[in-house]
Amino acid sequence: MVTKESWRRQVGRDGGLPLFRAAGIPVLLAPSWWLGSAAIVALYAPLVSRIAPGLSGVAGVLLAATFAVFLGLSVLAHELGHSLVALRLGLPVRRLRLFLLGGVSEVVRAPTRPGHEGLIAAAGPAVSIALAGVFALGAMAIPRPDAVWLLIAQTAFANAAVAVFNLLPGLPLDGGRILRAGVWAATGRRATGTKAAVAGGGVVAAALVAWAVWGLLAGTEDRWVRFGVCLVTAWFVLAGARGEMTAERRRTWPEGLTLGELVRPVLQLPAESPVSGALTASAGRGVVLVRADGVAAGLLDRDLAQRLAAISPHAPAEQAAVPIRPETVLLENESGDEVVDRVQSTAAWEYLVVDLEGRPAGVLRREDLKAALDRR
Repeated sequence: MVTKESWRRQVGRDGGLPLFRAAGIPVLLAPSWWLGSAAIVALYAPLVSRIAPGLSGVAGVLLAATFAVFLGLSVLAHELGHSLVALRLGLPVRRLRLFLLGGVSEVVRAPTRPGHEGLIAAAGPAVSIALAGVFALGAMAIPRPDAVWLLIAQTAFANAAVAVFNLLPGLPLDGGRILRAGVWAATGRRATGTKAAVAGGGVVAAALVAWAVWGLLAGTEDRWVRFGVCLVTAWFVLAGARGEMTAERRRTWPEGLTLGELVRPVLQLPAESPVSGALTASAGRGVVLVRADGVAAGLLDRDLAQRLAAISPHAPAEQAAVPIRPETVLLENESGDEVVDRVQSTAAWEYLVVDLEGRPAGVLRREDLKAALDRR
């Protein structure tokens, strides 16, 4: 049983402070979020004093802190839009993190269809646009600008800015994912879409740097703030685009490679065979252990079998078997990209490959696939 305390330790170890669960998804607050909120308070408080000079300095800071919280909740809603659509499409979400420059929904498996990719990507900006509209209507309902009006109007503007920025056509932004989905749908190749969206990310980063430099040359009032924010954001975009390209290379099946070149021969042995004999007979092959009734007991786990043989060499090999689950069975005619996606999304070290009639045709080991992708 997982206790609340152990969950907090496990989830928060490398992601930040666990807050709560939303739709079953752990929500974490990264340490960098506090830095971003502090910067927002420092920039927002002077605006409050200009709009509502009658407010005390403490009240201005409190209102600025409220805006930072509103912004954080808006980003949370944006990311929940992504996460809920992913869950609806059958893609599990590991966690949702809020950090310095926004948030991220960590979807466990990559979408296998361009339409799913586009829907998940568009959901976040759609939520931000809806929030911008709601807060804009709220600001319009206030007859005279005051501190509360400023809070609502700024929240509306912030949500609109989040939507517009995220729709820029470059990875890792939502617009880049939408671009990838479009190119993927047009060409039939996800890798081609990723290359186009990574190039878009480079253009977005260059535009941010150019805007920052223009502010310095023009001597604008916000030039130093703009310069810092734009440089950090450009770095974030470039790093994210590079990460997306690396991930794409690791999940794209190398051209010219067939599954048969990676599959090891398979041997069927009785489940009651001595584990030491099963190890000797395997000799680099996969071993399917079959019970007397013809039902497969599982695949022989070589490491487990070696440990068992060291203490009890005549023990039944079935005691060192790993059950064959539906997600660890591959058809020999599955496409390479489907194979890569299955292996990367399923925790197993060995996969049984069967022919169209369901007969064992070989075994694919995770390490063999990884070596092939690394060589590419």
